Amino acid sequence: MEDVTDAGIYARQSSYLDRYVQLGAASGRVLSVSFPEIPDDDAEDDHDVLDQLFEYLDGLEPVTFDDVTVAMTMPTDQRAVLEGVRDIPYGDQVTVETLARMTSGLDHEDEDDIILVRTALAENPAPILIPDHRVRDGPSAAPPDVEQKLRSLEGL
Repeated sequence: MEDVTDAGIYARQSSYLDRYVQLGAASGRVLSVSFPEIPDDDAEDDHDVLDQLFEYLDGLEPVTFDDVTVAMTMPTDQRAVLEGVRDIPYGDQVTVETLARMTSGLDHEDEDDIILVRTALAENPAPILIPDHRVRDGPSAAPPDVEQKLRSLEGL
């Protein structure tokens, strides 16, 4: 990944999603991905991660985002859940229970651990890069219409 050292807000309009894809970046990391109808006034449209996001949205071939670093500034247990989400391959989906099983230290039969998984998904700072839309019965940090389009793009 090159050129993510440019701190700032970046946005580009997606005709597929019918809204903008906006990301915040600093210190070589993506801080956030959001889907506003109108981007921040100071948003620029030229960033290599935006290029990758739009390659993904073109749907011509799977994009993994393995080389994109997402700032994971949340509690350790939630971070572990979201790191597991990043391991779900393009075009695959899992349940919340399966994600709990995939996450070290969590018990898929413990209601508090299931709540933890759902909370981590709902508070995901970077949908698409952390593909919470691949957890079929969990919440997504993306708006519902965006989540459905991402699922459709991957045949889920």
